[in-house]
Amino acid sequence: MPGTTLLMGAVAYDPKVVTIWEGFRHYLAGKGLPFDFVLYSHYERQVEDLVDGRLDAAWNSPLAWLRAQRLAAARGRTVRSAVMRDTDQDLTSVVVVRADSAYAGLGDLQGQVMGVGAVDSPQATLIPLSHLRAAGIRPDEDVVVHRFDVGVGLHGDHIGGERDAARALVAGEVEAACMIDGNHLLFSQEGTLPAGATRVLAQTEPYDHCNMTLVDTAPTDLAEEFVELLLAMSYADPQVRPLLDLEGLKVWRPGRDIGYTALDRAVTQTGFYDERGGLTAKEYIP
Repeated sequence: MPGTTLLMGAVAYDPKVVTIWEGFRHYLAGKGLPFDFVLYSHYERQVEDLVDGRLDAAWNSPLAWLRAQRLAAARGRTVRSAVMRDTDQDLTSVVVVRADSAYAGLGDLQGQVMGVGAVDSPQATLIPLSHLRAAGIRPDEDVVVHRFDVGVGLHGDHIGGERDAARALVAGEVEAACMIDGNHLLFSQEGTLPAGATRVLAQTEPYDHCNMTLVDTAPTDLAEEFVELLLAMSYADPQVRPLLDLEGLKVWRPGRDIGYTALDRAVTQTGFYDERGGLTAKEYIP
C-alpha cells in the first residue's frame, strides 16, 4: 500500500508486462525496497489514480505523461519525470511511401490517402499529423486520413495499428503510412515491409517517449531509493540484463520533460485533452 510500499502502475499492453514487472519486483525487493505494481487496461485510469495519490509512480506513455502534468497542475499538485530508458530519448516519426512512387515531398500527397495508427498513438498519429499541419497540409482536408484503431487506450504501445498501416501501404490501399522510426526498421526486418519496398518521405523533429512518473504524494525516501536503484542497474550484471532486455533498454537515464514539445503541440491542436487534463478527444473511448 502507498506509504509503506512504493506502488507503481503499469498498463498491460502485452502479456510480457506481467513478466517484466514481476522481475523488477523481485529484483528491487532483493535490494531492500518494498515495491509492488498494479496493472491497468488503459492509461486514463492509471493517470487519474496517480494524480489522486492512489499510486506513487506510473510507467507512463508520453501521452499519459502530458495528461498527468495537466491534471496535476489543475489540482495544485506536481508530477515529475524521474527516469527514462535510453531508448525513450530523441526518437522521430516518419512518413513512409512506396519506393517506386513519384512523391518528392509532403505537398505531393495532396488528395491522397495516408495511413496512421490508433487515434491515441503519439508516434503514429498525433505527432506525424501535427508535422503535416506545420508543413501547411490539413489532415482530413488536404489528405484523407485512414486510421487503424488497434489497441485504443494503450497510447500506441500496441503497435498493431502502425503495422496495419504499413501493410496497407504495401498493398496499395494507402499512399503513405506514419510510424515511429524504430518500427520502420522493425517492419522491414520482420518482412511486413519487404526489403527496399519503401522510403522515408518526411521525418519529424526528435521527441521523447515513455517515462517513470512520480507524484508529489509518493513517500520521499522510497521514491528516491526507487530512482537510485533503477539508475544503478547495469547491463553487465547477468541478473539485471534479462530484465532490461524485456523492457527494451540498456541503461536507465535520469528523467526529463524537455522532449514532449511536439506531442504537447499536437494534443493542443486536436483538443485530445483540455488544458486541465480532461478527456475531450473525439472518437476516443479507452
